[in-house]
Amino acid sequence: MASDEKQICWVDGLTIGQVLRQTAQRFADHDALIFPQLNIKLSYSELDAQVDNAAKALLAHGIGKGNHVACWATNIPQWPIVQLACARIGAVFVTINPAYRVSELAYVLRHGNIAALFLIDHFKSSNYHDTLAQLNRADIPLLRLVVNMRGLTSEGMIDWQDFCAMSFMVDDTVLHNTENNCNANDAINIQYTSGTTGFAKAALLTHRNMLMNAFYVTGCQNITDIDRMCIPVPYYHCFGLVMGTLGAITRGAAMIIPAEYFDPEATLNAIESEQCTTLYGVPTMFIAMLQHPTFAARHFSSLRSGIMAGSPCPIEIMRRVMIEMHLPEITIAYGLTEASPVITQTRVDDTVDVRVNTVGRELDGVEAKLICPQTGREMGAGEHGELWVRGHGVMLGYYNNLSATAEAIDAQGWLKTGDIATRFADGNYSITGRIKDMVCRGGENIYPREIEEHLFTHPDIEQASVVGLPDAKYGEELCAWVRCKPNATLEQQVVRDYCKATLAHYKVPKYVIFVDEFPQTVSGKIQKFKIREQMIDELGLTQHPTA
Repeated sequence: MASDEKQICWVDGLTIGQVLRQTAQRFADHDALIFPQLNIKLSYSELDAQVDNAAKALLAHGIGKGNHVACWATNIPQWPIVQLACARIGAVFVTINPAYRVSELAYVLRHGNIAALFLIDHFKSSNYHDTLAQLNRADIPLLRLVVNMRGLTSEGMIDWQDFCAMSFMVDDTVLHNTENNCNANDAINIQYTSGTTGFAKAALLTHRNMLMNAFYVTGCQNITDIDRMCIPVPYYHCFGLVMGTLGAITRGAAMIIPAEYFDPEATLNAIESEQCTTLYGVPTMFIAMLQHPTFAARHFSSLRSGIMAGSPCPIEIMRRVMIEMHLPEITIAYGLTEASPVITQTRVDDTVDVRVNTVGRELDGVEAKLICPQTGREMGAGEHGELWVRGHGVMLGYYNNLSATAEAIDAQGWLKTGDIATRFADGNYSITGRIKDMVCRGGENIYPREIEEHLFTHPDIEQASVVGLPDAKYGEELCAWVRCKPNATLEQQVVRDYCKATLAHYKVPKYVIFVDEFPQTVSGKIQKFKIREQMIDELGLTQHPTA
């Protein structure tokens, strides 16, 4: 399909549950969900049946439309089952980053009004059961159901089998009546995004937000029911949740999940063994695969297209992926959680220059404009301005945060991205900077204020400032400038360990620099750009060109 050909969006007006049911009827025997390492393979009819069973189990446990259900896990088979089961009955599905620690988990469960929590026993060095046990349950009074989906079960929770066994209490008529009571414009998902005040904001998305995005994103790749999508990106991000699971369902394509969390060898194995045709990933993942010792011996002839997104991609890496991984039609996508997530995307028939030097143009049904942050004037082609977007992807707002919603979305429905962009004469965009100082590390959005606030709680730290520095592997790495209190001394590793004990691993600064003073304006505001410039120079870092 040509990139300028309009698509008939059959999912518009439907709920996620309805789309899955129709796809399961059309492609009943097609592969739907495959976990090669676990030897699990479900057809669309089998997937639909398991979603029905889990949806009935939720209803049997008193979870229905409007209740908030959180999932705190890696990419395991139960995840998409719970996601789709919630959508089928209208429960709001809330995703939790697997790397979250006690304070982060407590905030999501409390702020998100979570009624049911689905989790696993551990992730790497984190014991989820121990973390949950450290919470004051009085602070999360709505939480009444905890389901352990993998591993040993602790006190106060039930296992996956016992949860599903309750489905017999709800008959098909009740399920179908519940499903028919759902509307495409109902809130169905909460995605927590990094916040500037140390706490995340909760983007509230609808069936229509996510389905329309999923449909058009896969359309830009020409994905059909014969495609086999390799999805190594995490489910808790929109990349896996929307562009992966829902993208496949809108087309009847197969989803191949290489491992519970990204592993380059497992992903390479899955591409070969399952003859994947498309591949998703952030630049860090592609770099890891290109650098894997077995890469040269691999066969990628089945690959055709895919998406590289999540953080800026070095242009040279994009070229290598297109040639060495046999992905001549790979696309670049740009967006943010609040836009469900994709705003712009390149197309498979765009020139190589467009697909390595830009982030493409708007999806169908999406409007974008560039606004001067200082004057409010709309900017023209070749000028730089803040990217504003309007259309089917824009979130309902931030859950339980009217002021933040009003700040992000104006009265005409324009979402302010906070990113500075320029538009070329051919309509394609390039992202050139950020209004705020967000750091994007390996696809994870991090606001330095959160790390700074945590550092300020250390008894020996008087002042701290955190910036992002360019990194060949992750796109950016965190650097913390720290000034100790008088007569106090610290070591770099002590500061890192202090962060590691409370914050997710990707929020731990790679660089810790002890200083006596900070570059400041006359009014006393720290000039972070000067810190960044100085560190790039002192460390000999290279800013890799990206789109």
